[in-house]
Amino acid sequence: MNDVSLVQVIISVVLFFVMFFGIGFLLNMLLRMTWLMAIVYPVVVVFIIDEVSFLDYFFKAGTAFPALIDKIQALQLVDIIILAGGFGGAIVSGFVMIALRKAGYRMF
Repeated sequence: MNDVSLVQVIISVVLFFVMFFGIGFLLNMLLRMTWLMAIVYPVVVVFIIDEVSFLDYFFKAGTAFPALIDKIQALQLVDIIILAGGFGGAIVSGFVMIALRKAGYRMF
């Protein structure tokens, strides 16, 4: 098990939350699709945790998907908590957009 301090976990969770909140907020402003980042987030997680090329999922699916499953099963609790913080940021950005639209902001 890797040694990760509580401070590193807290900072990482906040960083992922803010980063994906910001990305979701910007995507919502540009594309006017409220839940786009929450839908795309699992794909982003696959790119973060997997070391297989994107094209391998199409051309070498027999080896790429088992490698992905092995990587997902090998995730530590700390990794899952950090990735969940990013997903939380993507979800919260959608709710913020809904609240801003209800408040009358048309740019969002």
